[in-house]
Amino acid sequence: MAGTDPIAEAAAEGDADALFVLTAALLTPARFPSVLGDDYPAACAALGLQPYADGYGLVFGQDGLGARWTVVIDDVSLVAVAISSWDCGMAYDLSPDEESVVSGLPGWPLDLMSRAPGVPAPHDPEPEEGDPAPLVPPSGDEWGPAQRRLGADEVALQWAAWRARVGDDGTYTDGPAAPDATAAPAVDDPYDGVRKALDELRGYLDDPPPVGRVRSASDGEAGARMLRADGPGWSLVAKADDMAFVLLDELPREVLPVARGARLPALLEALDAMAVRPS
Repeated sequence: MAGTDPIAEAAAEGDADALFVLTAALLTPARFPSVLGDDYPAACAALGLQPYADGYGLVFGQDGLGARWTVVIDDVSLVAVAISSWDCGMAYDLSPDEESVVSGLPGWPLDLMSRAPGVPAPHDPEPEEGDPAPLVPPSGDEWGPAQRRLGADEVALQWAAWRARVGDDGTYTDGPAAPDATAAPAVDDPYDGVRKALDELRGYLDDPPPVGRVRSASDGEAGARMLRADGPGWSLVAKADDMAFVLLDELPREVLPVARGARLPALLEALDAMAVRPS
């Protein structure tokens, strides 16, 4: 495998065995691309993988012909170091050892904007007999479980902006961005779909779901934890010491605020205690 620099020689030769790395992601119980599933086993199953506890690294790149590939490796620490370096604005040449490769899957499950210089535009590789269908990112024109989970991820990333739009009573302060049913003050679960999601979350406390359904991560503030939880038809984003937002399959692109109220604090505290966390 080759890194992204240099690539000109391999590109000129049309080397289909080279991999020019564009980016990477972790696939572990506590951190996985939510586009793949509601939990870690589901995300692994989407890629034909066994849900091993140590997890995997996902490397996204192009070969010398420009074809898109998702390469699964078992060197999780290598990918973690690369991602940390890139997040800090540092260069890091992610060049996995061939012995660490678990599988190479055609296509990308994520919508990547970057492309390797000096090779043809990204495209799916020519299929060979027995090859799986290429991985494709979810359509932005549709709404379903994958888009709902991606929407929840975006709310988590932009938590401060979303939180600034909502008062402590759970109502939007900048106009009707959610159905009227979500605007009732100091109510934990004002909409049937939200009520169902919260009930299922409470059920998780008695009957633990598959690993990764509830995840907790630091949001950079001292002591603060960001919770992400998913279930059939819903996703939740919450600060353990604050309020929550719920997204539903049945309400495309709506972000429903859930006031902290009387019941939510204990639920979030319990969920944070049971959640898987990055090591």
